[in-house]
Amino acid sequence: MAAQTDDVSKWASNAFTEFVETWHVPITIVIVVLAAIILRLILRKTIKQVVDRIVNGVKKRQGAADTQALIASPVQTARVVQRTRTLGSVLENLATVVVAVIAFAIVISTVFPTAAVGIVGGASVVAAGLAVGAQSIVKDLLSGVFMILEDQAGVGDVVDTGQATGVVENVGLRVMQIRDVNGILWFVPNGQILRVGNLSQGWSRVLVDITVPYDTDIDAVQDALLRAAVTMSQEPRWRQRIVEKPEIWGLQSITDAGMVFRLVVKTRAAELDAVGREMRVRLKRAVDELGVTLPAMAMIMPEGWENATSINGLRTVRTQPTPAPTKPRKSKRGILGQSIRTDDGTDQQ
Repeated sequence: MAAQTDDVSKWASNAFTEFVETWHVPITIVIVVLAAIILRLILRKTIKQVVDRIVNGVKKRQGAADTQALIASPVQTARVVQRTRTLGSVLENLATVVVAVIAFAIVISTVFPTAAVGIVGGASVVAAGLAVGAQSIVKDLLSGVFMILEDQAGVGDVVDTGQATGVVENVGLRVMQIRDVNGILWFVPNGQILRVGNLSQGWSRVLVDITVPYDTDIDAVQDALLRAAVTMSQEPRWRQRIVEKPEIWGLQSITDAGMVFRLVVKTRAAELDAVGREMRVRLKRAVDELGVTLPAMAMIMPEGWENATSINGLRTVRTQPTPAPTKPRKSKRGILGQSIRTDDGTDQQ
């Protein structure tokens, strides 16, 4: 009985050993693939939960039911949602690539244990060639990731990238879409953006220069300008748009047109243009109430009108070249048209 038991155990051990030796490679491949799939699902679910927690927290604070309802919310809130979801997508793709590369390397080393080093070396050469050929794309993608991570620009911002200036309509991982004031939609690769001037983050400053004649009372002008600006900043319509009390920086410069006074107003970044337009209207009315006449158009040197023939009724001065003086023609007897006195005192032509 004991001998039969030993035979069965030995047979089972041999069968298991033979099975492992025969199916070792397929079993290893299946295990690696299943482990990679499970790991990817776990990472993806974890990243998704983190992103959803951040987005839902933003929605709850803003009282919005969905992402589309955030359009009416402050721009900063929508940008938090956009940046979070974009980074979540980047992390998911990165996790997928890393898991796939590791699983592929394990499978290759299992199937071709002796040629694994050569295959990995060849793959490295191919990867290096692809990296060199697609380095501009990689540069765009990396720049896009850091641009979103650092919140350099978001949808709705007014930016100046050097290549284009306008409102940002989309911030992608590779391309930023900017629509300028003429309605042209520019596609700017992130890798080509060396600097970003964001006019919509934080606060902005409106600078208004008013030129008045030399004989104007300086104190009266400054008081009138500051009073008009402060009155505007206290109105309910503009109170939330103006961050700080307006300031008069005094006599900025003296030009051939008159004295230039500068007034500055610190505003919310998104309200720069609206506050600037209204402030200029208020200051113009304040100057008119003082009875001060602003310099006429004839006293201002316009720029950018090289080919214009008239500007608001002003016509360019038309001049003609002065004709060159003609020199009298000489002849053998003398200068034509002049008389020559002879020795006997008579004149000859």
